[in-house]
Amino acid sequence: MHIRTSFPYDTAHEDVRILLPDRTRLYARVWRPLTPEPVPAILEYLPYRLTDWTAPRDWQRHPWYAGHGYASVRVDVRGHGNSEGMPGDEYSAVELADGVEVVNWLAAQPWCDGRVGMFGISWGGFNSLQIAALAPEPLKAVVTVCSTDDRYDNDVHYMGGSVLAVDMHAWAATLLAFVSRPPDPLHVGDVWRDMWLGRLEAVDPFIHTWLGHQTRDDYWRHGSVCEDYGAIDAAVLAVGGWHDPYRDTVLRLVEHLPQDRVRGLIGPWSHQYPDRGLPPGPAIGFLQETLRWWDQHLKGVDTGVMREPLLRAYVSDSHPPATVYGTLPGRWVGEPGWPSPHVTTVSYGLQGAPVLVRSPQHTGVDAGRFFPFGNDADLPPDQREEDARSACFEFAVGEETWVLGRPRVRLRVTSEVSRGQVVARLCDVAPDGSSTLVTRGVLNLSARHGRDRAVPWEPGATQEVSFELNGIGHAFPPGHRIRLAVSSAYWPWIWPQPESQAGFTLEPAGSFLELPVRARETSSDIAFDEPEQSAPLGANQPVTLDEPRPERLVVRDVAKGEWRLEVDPRYGGTRVYPDGLEFTEDALETYTIDEKDPLSARARSDWSIRLHRPELAWDTTVRTRSEISCDRTDFLTSNEVICTDGGEVVFHRTWEKRIPRTAG
Repeated sequence: MHIRTSFPYDTAHEDVRILLPDRTRLYARVWRPLTPEPVPAILEYLPYRLTDWTAPRDWQRHPWYAGHGYASVRVDVRGHGNSEGMPGDEYSAVELADGVEVVNWLAAQPWCDGRVGMFGISWGGFNSLQIAALAPEPLKAVVTVCSTDDRYDNDVHYMGGSVLAVDMHAWAATLLAFVSRPPDPLHVGDVWRDMWLGRLEAVDPFIHTWLGHQTRDDYWRHGSVCEDYGAIDAAVLAVGGWHDPYRDTVLRLVEHLPQDRVRGLIGPWSHQYPDRGLPPGPAIGFLQETLRWWDQHLKGVDTGVMREPLLRAYVSDSHPPATVYGTLPGRWVGEPGWPSPHVTTVSYGLQGAPVLVRSPQHTGVDAGRFFPFGNDADLPPDQREEDARSACFEFAVGEETWVLGRPRVRLRVTSEVSRGQVVARLCDVAPDGSSTLVTRGVLNLSARHGRDRAVPWEPGATQEVSFELNGIGHAFPPGHRIRLAVSSAYWPWIWPQPESQAGFTLEPAGSFLELPVRARETSSDIAFDEPEQSAPLGANQPVTLDEPRPERLVVRDVAKGEWRLEVDPRYGGTRVYPDGLEFTEDALETYTIDEKDPLSARARSDWSIRLHRPELAWDTTVRTRSEISCDRTDFLTSNEVICTDGGEVVFHRTWEKRIPRTAG
């Protein structure tokens, strides 16, 4: 990583408040080049608190953009951080309307030349696309990283029509803790406590809404730009990583947006900006790459970015299973269109007699993290134990086979019960027997006719089901085997159906694995600059003598047949900021299940956050507990929030709710 300290422009930054039509003021930080000439503005718009939680990341890139001649602006969504107003649901109509107002406000500033871009990763990438679909006139270009065009089937709530237990629960619990944090008196003054208590009274656990919409209805269509790609007028650079759950959005965007205003980039990365150097690499000079995009579309400079291939993608070499990789070997390839003329579908027929797929309910404990962030235990370990709990079909690799895109399975299934799910994993099996997970996919059998409806299976019926696996770029070497592993359970990624212990019968005759095989090439001229960033903020993590707990711990009670997975998500931890703020964050997720009982599934998340300013005698804490369990007919949710100011409890509330299992 190169830390850049010299730029074409000197810069300055200031905190401002953006007044909305309803008199709500959003908190913003603006980095600007010191020049009398107006410049384009680029916006990152998030709920994640610019004065603390994202501050270290913000300082890596916003000053860098300002130093290259852009007003780079970071804004907190209403009801979050130091912005006024009440928090709302993800990507609400209010949030998006506010975003349009912010874009127009930026364009009207005397230091802005009227042209605006938006960028962001995850939430900021989501609302960049969604605001682009609302087409505010000043918004000319977007860089969306690790985001989705489909809020139902390519987000943290559902997968293949099944409830995502691991992140439906974990993200709802995380957001409950996040929205309960107080404003900072250093930035809002003495009104901080009234603002805080007002927000807390407005809080309702997100899980109530998300589990209340178990099929792809109008709730999920809102904010899903796949409903109308034609609404997006801005130029879109879509970026993802093969180890990020949102990477398929990049493939859909380059397929459906006009080629004269879209480009795609997919590397081997996790859910991170590609310049940060977090595993797996290689990292790239992403800021330089985005600068070419901004210069092209906001300044009218021909940087050659539109002469790049429509999609630049990384094809990883085969690698042994591991939970973290510093750098994955491989090569970049360029695709002139998508679907690519370089990719051909190759069908592999399954062989053998019909097989009963009746997986233990703990199948999936070695799935790895749904959202890898570059931590040591994020990625799936050796899949041999998972493969043993699945029905496996293998295909010898005679010559090196590159896979690029989304594999598909077509399976003939007989089910004796009305509800269940099918999980398919694609693995690279080495001569020594080690099994590396390549990609996977899920289908809730009730969603086989579409994600917008739940159609029970007729018990005893045989039907063909078809679904895609997540996209991947991977090279299978000669002498290895391609393994398709099929299971009826995948905990804790997928919440088990009430009858899923019955499994299903898979008939190999008439069942197929379809691989998108990419033509091999000997070399590529695709290259990137060395990663660089602006000088870091200087937040410190104090040294502690406490032994850190494991990131992922699997515990098996042999006598009870119970399996427990404990996860420390390790988002932020403890930091001391240059302005004196002491920020402490701790979270633990726990997932338990009896290997024979799908109704024993239980998820729990505990959060603790402390915000402390010794010089202001300000000391606040937020503690939350979130749980989900189930019976045959309902999900049972329980949530609790306790907030203190100086040790005094100022807010304590619990929510208990039963939510019918309509499809999940």
